Amino acid sequence: MLYVIHVPENLPMDAVAPLLCAGITVFSPMKDNKMLESPGKKLGVVGLGGLGHVAVKFGKAFKLHVTVISTSASKEVEAKQRLGIDDFILSTDPKQMQAARRSLDFVLVTVSAYHSLGPILELLKINGTLVLVGAPDRPIELPWAPLIFGKRIVKGSMTGGIQETQEMMDLCGKLNIVCDIELVDPNQINEALERLSRRDVRYRFVIDIAGVASRL
Repeated sequence: MLYVIHVPENLPMDAVAPLLCAGITVFSPMKDNKMLESPGKKLGVVGLGGLGHVAVKFGKAFKLHVTVISTSASKEVEAKQRLGIDDFILSTDPKQMQAARRSLDFVLVTVSAYHSLGPILELLKINGTLVLVGAPDRPIELPWAPLIFGKRIVKGSMTGGIQETQEMMDLCGKLNIVCDIELVDPNQINEALERLSRRDVRYRFVIDIAGVASRL
């Protein structure tokens, strides 16, 4: 079996690199739940970071109505201007959350911070699906009422296999989808880690090993 991925020639290698992790992590559940063949359906993305921004790009490329759900009000302008989302919900605003009840077909939770899934589940339509790809460091809260009364589904997902990763990469080549990155030299790794702890990155750091090698 080959563990090699062909990268389309039109895609820059540095911005492609995170697709092999973040990209396939969000592509796989979207494909499994037929969101990539359902134009017009409403996708909710919880969190606008390394995983979330790629999910938004896939959603827009496949003509979904994309809503970002975030605890940070500052992400709204960024998400609309930089990524072209359709709607934004500030999850700490009860009025916004109430107004958006039962409006989404599918929600992808990309954050790893501890939170309750109850309010997010209420955003789903009846029979809607929520998929977790973020991994909090302690058990999340999963109330029964939104599940039972909304006939909703909650499940998890992780990265895909080689075949599915190649499928994703080929589609990225056709649709010109790459990750938004910041390129850093190896001597900037500590600074990058410090910034990462402050969530100060848009949206993935990539280490320029090749550039360093070429200067030796």
